[in-house]
Amino acid sequence: MKGLAMRRLMICLTLLAAPVFAQEREAAMTGERIEAILKAIDGEAVSCGIATELTIDDVPIMVIVDEPSDRMRAMVPIRSADGIAPEELQRMMQANFDTALDARYAVAQGRVWGVFIHPLSPLQREQLVSGLIQTVNLARSYGQAYTGGAQHFGGGDSNGIYRELLEELLKKGEEL
Repeated sequence: MKGLAMRRLMICLTLLAAPVFAQEREAAMTGERIEAILKAIDGEAVSCGIATELTIDDVPIMVIVDEPSDRMRAMVPIRSADGIAPEELQRMMQANFDTALDARYAVAQGRVWGVFIHPLSPLQREQLVSGLIQTVNLARSYGQAYTGGAQHFGGGDSNGIYRELLEELLKKGEEL
């Protein structure tokens, strides 16, 4: 149910936020600003150099910022890459094309990851939060819907839960 709610939330966020991104650009994102937003989202987030580890809704996330390359990456470990069936790998690649949205499935260092990768300086606060939520949803939906969120419709009681989570995370980082 949570996956369905996340998808609906992401559609709303995408439709509502697109004109805002075009009209009211925030200042360029920096590593310092991302760290402040992440620590506002999770008061127990830990930073070490270019990496910050935090938890959103019981899912661990690592965010790495590479300012010289103007890139950022949010990563959620999903499972070991050992023993992935060809059909499962194909399903992840299909999801990367149509349902993973801005997040992606990836394989690195012997693990399957959910990742959100974006140029750093043009990244907006809402895009960051949306990307984090999509990445969390990829991990949660692995083996089932393989989705970052907004591409599927459906009923259920969970929409309010994810709407509250998004609003809470955005509010925590509102001043940044």
